[in-house]
Amino acid sequence: MTKFKPGDRVRIRTGSPPGHFRTPAYIQGKVGIIKTIHGLFGNPESLAYGGDGLPKQVLYQVCFDQTQVWEEYKGSSRDKLLIDIYEHWLEPV
Repeated sequence: MTKFKPGDRVRIRTGSPPGHFRTPAYIQGKVGIIKTIHGLFGNPESLAYGGDGLPKQVLYQVCFDQTQVWEEYKGSSRDKLLIDIYEHWLEPV
């Protein structure tokens, strides 16, 4: 059971927890749309320190407008950024 489905709008939560995390600062706080559900994977924030990665986390592909991510983006307004984000970093919008 996943918390989100393709087409849902989500916000990337903000934060910089101690240790390893895989959510880039440039995408935190941005709103995107779920494109794909990749499935369940071990939590990399635990695995990076020899943990068991449990509970597993759902990994999603999230789509953003480039113009929303980068304030001075000079490319086409139709350009998109696709990035894989774990569920515990997503909030409903």
